[in-house]
Amino acid sequence: MDRADVVVLGTFVADLAFKAERMPVVGETLLGRGFAMGPGGKGSNQVIAAARAGAKSAMITRIGRDAFGEMARKTWEQDGVTTSHVLVDDISPTGAAFIFVSATNGDNAIIVESGAAANLSVSDIRAAQPLIASAKVFVTQFEQPIDAAVEGLRLAREHGVTTVLNPAPALPVGDAIYGYCDFVTPNETEAATLTGIDTSTDEGALRAATSLVERGARNVVVTLGAKGALLHGAVGTHFVPAFDISNVVDTTGAGDAFNGGFAVALSEGRPPLEAVRFGAAVAGLSVQKPGTAPSMPRRSEVDAFLRERS
Repeated sequence: MDRADVVVLGTFVADLAFKAERMPVVGETLLGRGFAMGPGGKGSNQVIAAARAGAKSAMITRIGRDAFGEMARKTWEQDGVTTSHVLVDDISPTGAAFIFVSATNGDNAIIVESGAAANLSVSDIRAAQPLIASAKVFVTQFEQPIDAAVEGLRLAREHGVTTVLNPAPALPVGDAIYGYCDFVTPNETEAATLTGIDTSTDEGALRAATSLVERGARNVVVTLGAKGALLHGAVGTHFVPAFDISNVVDTTGAGDAFNGGFAVALSEGRPPLEAVRFGAAVAGLSVQKPGTAPSMPRRSEVDAFLRERS
């Protein structure tokens, strides 16, 4: 039976990244400053981040029988990701994402189409139960159907597996899902969308985190970009400062890097506060390179980064 320390349920999409000075308005055409195509999707990015950060990792998803699907398989193979529960969909294509990257500061805006992964079903997740039960940490997001995410979290909790929900993109969901979550990890925008609370201040971020805990989550980690992260819940309340990164090239995938690194640290038995710092290091390294999955750092890089800042 295949097993992994970190199991990720999510999507693979082909990232089509365009760099420009700004986003065009409707009806306008702009000349770009660069283009790149590569592997992406929140789930896939997170499983690659986890694998490179040192965990035996596995992916649960659907891909199409097409060139982007082949890209996915090659990407996972290169990093030793277990793919026994990657299903091939003969009807829908592999997903794709349009990514705008600011040529000025590296900020990004994304439109994602989940493609075949939008067909993931509860029965698909139940078929992966032995893999989920063998894990130390289970991670999912909202790019695939919500009922599939709920079932994955439920099965993981049933088997005593630590559960991480990265609620991205932020969607309206019933509170029941939070009861299956050991950690919910929105960024500040997602936390605001989920709770209706302004998270532009530390106090607002704490109120939003408190709201999600009151809805059932054991702990919440609100990632705050350059300001760091807030950990709140059963483990207490902690503001974790960000690492000082002077060479920001591309912030696309930084949240996925954080979640992958965070899951690895939890799988190694590290305390949550230490796991947040480890995830922040993975994210800090990722933004210094272009792309999403290709920017995820190796464990040796993460360890060296943390030693230099200890």
